[in-house]
Amino acid sequence: MRLSTRIGLAVGCTVPLLVAASGWLLLNLVGRDLHRVEDDHLRQRAAAVAPDARALLRATENGRPRAADTRERQLFTAALDVGVRVVGPDATYSGGPQPGTSVRLPDRVTGPVTVRAAGRSWRVLSRPMQGPAVSGTLWVFSPDTADRAQLRAVRRRVVLTAVLAAPLSGLLAWGLASGASAPLARLTRRTAGLDPRTSAARLDHRPTGVTEVDELAATVRTVLARYDEQAARTAEALDTARSFSAAAAHELRTPLMSMGTNLDILAAHPALPEPDRTEVLTDLRHEHARLLGLLVMLRELGRGDLVEAEAFRTVDVSEAADAAVAEARRRAPDAGITLAAPPGLTVHGWEPGLRLVLDNLLGNALAHGRDPRGRARVEVGVRGAGDQVVITVDDHGAGVPAGSRARIFERFQRGPDSAGSGLGLTLVAQQAALHRGSVTVTDAPGGTGARFEVRLPSGGGALPGRRDWLIGTAGANRSQSFAKDRP
Repeated sequence: MRLSTRIGLAVGCTVPLLVAASGWLLLNLVGRDLHRVEDDHLRQRAAAVAPDARALLRATENGRPRAADTRERQLFTAALDVGVRVVGPDATYSGGPQPGTSVRLPDRVTGPVTVRAAGRSWRVLSRPMQGPAVSGTLWVFSPDTADRAQLRAVRRRVVLTAVLAAPLSGLLAWGLASGASAPLARLTRRTAGLDPRTSAARLDHRPTGVTEVDELAATVRTVLARYDEQAARTAEALDTARSFSAAAAHELRTPLMSMGTNLDILAAHPALPEPDRTEVLTDLRHEHARLLGLLVMLRELGRGDLVEAEAFRTVDVSEAADAAVAEARRRAPDAGITLAAPPGLTVHGWEPGLRLVLDNLLGNALAHGRDPRGRARVEVGVRGAGDQVVITVDDHGAGVPAGSRARIFERFQRGPDSAGSGLGLTLVAQQAALHRGSVTVTDAPGGTGARFEVRLPSGGGALPGRRDWLIGTAGANRSQSFAKDRP
């Protein structure tokens, strides 16, 4: 059922009920007002004729018929437009408009009441006549104007109006609702042909002046925009998954082939000398560790490419650095790792991503930052710089040549003696970009070793539109910009 039809039916049913209810209320209020006027008039007439009624009863009880006739005429003259009935112990006197004597009157009346007789209604008021040598009851009658033919006619007209109001109000409401819902119908026609799966066309809505329709159009446009956003994110996720498969297949092929070769050697030479066997097993363990590390790094790159803004919150960088340093000390108890991080330095970021930055920078320093005697000394610092938080990791190794400082953030860039996956620093660059920050590598302050510096805005910012570090283009393009962004 259309909205206009529903409104028409609702109004068509409601209006006659309202008319009938209003008519009933009006008639009751008018009847009550008329009764009040009649009752006041009855009380005034009763007070006016009460002395004559007492005199009539007194003359009757004293046996003076001539005086009684005189008092009776005076009583009816004083009654004017009301009916009067005086009931005594031995006689009853009545005159004026009133119900017949066969109509039974109430036994005790404290105020005006209505009495019906022969299709008519009367307002009746009684007054007891008590006093010296007087005993009886005075009854005063007045036609009930609240039940006259005029009010009955008004009652019939109210009913007729309610009956006519049903179709007329329903049709009028249907017409008005049809006109009011015309913008909604036009919006329905425009949105009916939209298919975000097959077409890039979107809703072109102009304000109609109808708040509900404009709000609905804005909601539809928001839903379509969210659909486009989610479709783009889904496409990115599919690209990431494909890239993950391609990268994993490419990078895992070498360690798997090496492991296969070593296994073939062990299978073909069961009596292999112990030194050679130990060497083969050592290679297998290294390739296995490299394989696991590579899978972990690829997984973390994929997580960074797919993280949503809802995962970001306020992160205490000092606490994250303290936890990362404690974990590094546990992994490398022979290394000297120091931390200078005042408390309270926070950023709006993704806590797992910031831990990846710290863990990978520390892992890189422990792997490549040892001095010629093989000792590792690493200084980690966290400080505030205006609206930024700066993380520095210094080592005392051979450092990074100036010509290689841009390339080390690309995927699978490993040094000649590196046993890593080549993705650790790529993860650092990815997370810096994800947090709208930057990462650079320079010489350490003492001139020996390397300093990695990550700058993160304290307030954060919007996430980058497209993230394809796992595919590889983001790392290749952005690593150059990170090297140039060094302040």
